[in-house]
Amino acid sequence: DIRATVTLAVAFGCPFEGPVESTRALALAERMAAGGADEICFADTVGVGVPQQATELVSKAMSLSVPVGVHLHDTRNTGLANAQAAFDAGATIFDASVGGTGGCPFAPRATGNIATEDLVYALHGSGYETGIEIEALGRCAEWLAEQLGKDLPGMVHRAGGFEPVAA
Repeated sequence: DIRATVTLAVAFGCPFEGPVESTRALALAERMAAGGADEICFADTVGVGVPQQATELVSKAMSLSVPVGVHLHDTRNTGLANAQAAFDAGATIFDASVGGTGGCPFAPRATGNIATEDLVYALHGSGYETGIEIEALGRCAEWLAEQLGKDLPGMVHRAGGFEPVAA
């Protein structure tokens, strides 16, 4: 049995055509779900999305009876807010990358995905268990930064978890 996850690229905005109407992305999602997709993922490929879009896309896609997720780039520093909005609307799948690495070969100036450790920190801090050990994830991000020879955009691997400074 082969499972199929369909990721709808540039669902929030296109580097060539500009803003994408949610009705267009949702119509494609409906067709993919009707065609047998096991999961639908909306991608903010160029990082232009805002939380209102994430809420609208995910909440309306919940009627498709398949798990819904998001793939978020943090180009304009709205990725984590979009993840929270998508989560609140019912998304259960989140693409993220260690340290916030990545980019997009066809999207000028697109930066990496939301940092996995930043997303996990937000989820854990909001009372949701992920099964991911955030300290180990932070060590992975530090190792990756060292291997790449550059700072990574993620924040939690640099700042660490939150421990009170004084009692």
